[in-house]
Amino acid sequence: MGRLLAAVGAESDLERAYEYANAARKLAARVGVVRETSGIAAYRTGRWAEALSELRTARRLTGRATSLPLMADCERALGRLDRALAIVNDPSAGRLDRATQIELRIVESGVRRDEGRPAAAVVALQVPELTDGRQHPWSPRLFYAYADALLDAGRADEAREWFAEAAACDTGGETDAADRLDSLDPILIDDLTEPDEEESWDKSGWQEEPEALGQVLTAGDLSADETVAQSQV
Repeated sequence: MGRLLAAVGAESDLERAYEYANAARKLAARVGVVRETSGIAAYRTGRWAEALSELRTARRLTGRATSLPLMADCERALGRLDRALAIVNDPSAGRLDRATQIELRIVESGVRRDEGRPAAAVVALQVPELTDGRQHPWSPRLFYAYADALLDAGRADEAREWFAEAAACDTGGETDAADRLDSLDPILIDDLTEPDEEESWDKSGWQEEPEALGQVLTAGDLSADETVAQSQV
């Protein structure tokens, strides 16, 4: 069972990780960490109802509320926004570590956007850590979610700034903040086609008379080698 749980964490293929988690659950269905791992694996593959069931079971077995953000997000994905908010406001949320509380705020912001309340989505993420000048482990996700909420609220300029903040601190590639920033700042490619001959002449600024273009250069205008070459002609 221990090897299977380790394999879940090490496997980059989410479907295969889900299979390992299911195998571990068959061996030890009454172990809380196994059910929690199974729930997380189901969540990562978009099996929202199954993930919610597994995470609820894990909470009953362990008494821990650390999976509340995932549970709330599952309810949101299933379209049950009221239930998602009920989890966000769970009385035990206040006793969670700050990282988990921030994740709950991110889920709440998403719920508010789903409700058609973009301004409330922005407010949900205005926590002290947003502007305290310090970088936290959750900063990339917080900044990214805040930028997304701002964009949804029609505040594109501010969203651009926060996508840039997220990209700057996201050294592990946890988000696609850099790509989102690029999408807000499209590069305009100049027309590199060569103008026709007449247009080139008109835009060049050449105003010399035709005979001026045929003037003979004096020896002083030439290099030494060019002077010798002319004298030999």
